[in-house]
Amino acid sequence: MAIHKSSPPSHLLRAFELRLLRCSFSPSDLPSIQSPPSISSPPPPPIQTLADELLQFIESGDYAKALASPAARQIFDFDESSKACLENSKESAKRFYSETVRERVEVFLRGDDEERLLRGFVVMAVGVAAFLAFTQCNFTGPLERFPLVPLLTMNLKEADDGDWLEWEIWARNELMITGSELQGKFSNLQYIVFAKILLMRIKDWLLDESLAPPYGLQSISWWLVRLLLIQQKVLDELSSYMFDLLQVFMRESSNHFGTMEKVVSYWGANFPEEEAQTIVAMLYLEMGIVEHIYGRVDSSSLHFKSAEVASGLHLSVSGALGFRTVHQVEPKAQLVLSVGGDKVENNMSERHNVTCENSDILLTPRLVDVNHESCNGTRTIPNSGVAILKAVQQAVILAQCLSIEKSSRHNEMQRWEMAPYIEAIDSQQSSDFIVRCFCDILRVRWESSRSHTKERALLMMDKLVQGVRDTSLGVAERIYCCFGVHMPSIPKLRKEYGDLLVRCGLIGEAVKVYEDLELWDTVIYCYCLLEKKASAVELIKKRLAERPSDPRLWCSLGDVTNDDACYEKALEVSENRSARAKRSLARSAYNRNDYELAKILWESAMAMNSLFPDGWFALGAAALKARNLEICFQDKPTCVAFVERICHNSQLNKKTATTSL
Repeated sequence: MAIHKSSPPSHLLRAFELRLLRCSFSPSDLPSIQSPPSISSPPPPPIQTLADELLQFIESGDYAKALASPAARQIFDFDESSKACLENSKESAKRFYSETVRERVEVFLRGDDEERLLRGFVVMAVGVAAFLAFTQCNFTGPLERFPLVPLLTMNLKEADDGDWLEWEIWARNELMITGSELQGKFSNLQYIVFAKILLMRIKDWLLDESLAPPYGLQSISWWLVRLLLIQQKVLDELSSYMFDLLQVFMRESSNHFGTMEKVVSYWGANFPEEEAQTIVAMLYLEMGIVEHIYGRVDSSSLHFKSAEVASGLHLSVSGALGFRTVHQVEPKAQLVLSVGGDKVENNMSERHNVTCENSDILLTPRLVDVNHESCNGTRTIPNSGVAILKAVQQAVILAQCLSIEKSSRHNEMQRWEMAPYIEAIDSQQSSDFIVRCFCDILRVRWESSRSHTKERALLMMDKLVQGVRDTSLGVAERIYCCFGVHMPSIPKLRKEYGDLLVRCGLIGEAVKVYEDLELWDTVIYCYCLLEKKASAVELIKKRLAERPSDPRLWCSLGDVTNDDACYEKALEVSENRSARAKRSLARSAYNRNDYELAKILWESAMAMNSLFPDGWFALGAAALKARNLEICFQDKPTCVAFVERICHNSQLNKKTATTSL
């Protein structure tokens, strides 16, 4: 879509928005775009040139250059006095991001009225570049070295990364604002904090200035959904604060792009139908993943069904006879996924039945053609045709595994119900990097539960972990469809690898993985399995000497030593943001019969994160013991649940208590 200076502002802005969104879509999901013939036209305004150059860096996956581009420099043009005030302290980081960055954005947004929305888009694009850089470092790879401070790429202040460690600690505390700890050791945390500041500021600016309708920038709500989803994946617990924000921005995104008609209306009547379907399908996929993470099974299934319809698929599971091993004599019944729909490619590719090294078990079953028999009476097994699927369609198929995971009992049968969906993707000749990785992760989780395939699962997981570091595939190609599948973070993927090592009896190797990820609770568990609890305490104390401001270390030490002083220290270094420390202190107070203090601590912990499992029950139990029934009856459904459980061990009349609700 070529836009010149004479084009209406809304068309120019939406063309830029579309280019930014396309960075996360696979080229196989997009129609071929032909460049229009060059037409002599006046040179574009400088702000348009800056935005175009910034987009080119993002499209190529060079996020460091995007953050150092002339557009970013024009926003964050720091003078020498501003640079001289920066120090390696959390207070300096707070002032810089809360005041200096916001002030620079405000100054940049004060421009010519005709350029204001373009200026807003430039700020938004810089935020997206920082967000995608964080995604590359912690989700998709390849692992590259970025400066700890995003704006160091603009020579904000010449210094080594070691001079900015306090800034990284501040960023970690900002992500822990909901009371949840991080899942493990993440890198470049300032990038997602910086991105969130920019995107939220533009969102507020659009509302304050009433600039969004009818001009554009409506896709910012979608980018905020993606950013908040990634932030939730980084946290170790579900956050009620994040859930509320996600619901707001998902509702806005659905209102803007929830149907093909809305997409076509936004980007023009000539907008390709194929791309509109991809946008709608991807939106519903991402919303379904959000609902899946928070355990909302019905909403998640509805979104995945909407994505299936939007992508033009019709999925059904049927039965067929086939072989699963090389040496199998008699065919057995197999579950097979049938893929139909008006948007499925008519040409078929050959089905490949392959095995992995050191295993005679097929990755996909060889199906039997019951209509043909060979001369010796056995049935022949031809190569069955497989429909060629686009990336978004493959993501829709894998999303069905998430629905099965939440809606059925967790046992071996559940994995076999997922098998036809996994095997349907394994049968594809080509898949995007991130789709292939997620498919392999699902297979590893399935095969690691079976004794005959556990070794193969371990080899596949090792290959997955190594693949993250492989630089043979470019950055931009790894981002394709990364928000449309429930891809775990790199630290969580490595933790799954460590868990699999433990199940295979390789505890020593697993400890090395956990230590590198700074998963101290798991390290303690492994040392206890090895009967080396003293070594775990010594390791934690050694790490505390190096990083005394890490609340996770203090909580882990408190778990081992049962010392409340460790939890109090965790609250101190986290600036009173560690919900885990508050919960541990609450349990300790309850165990020594200080029910009033336990009630206060549980109230504070649940105010930070109301989605912690059993938290409301523990608060109700402490309140009942403290004879504070007013708190118990604030939430009737919750109260009924824990009153029915507590009354079995108390002198209260259960019938009277529940009736009073």
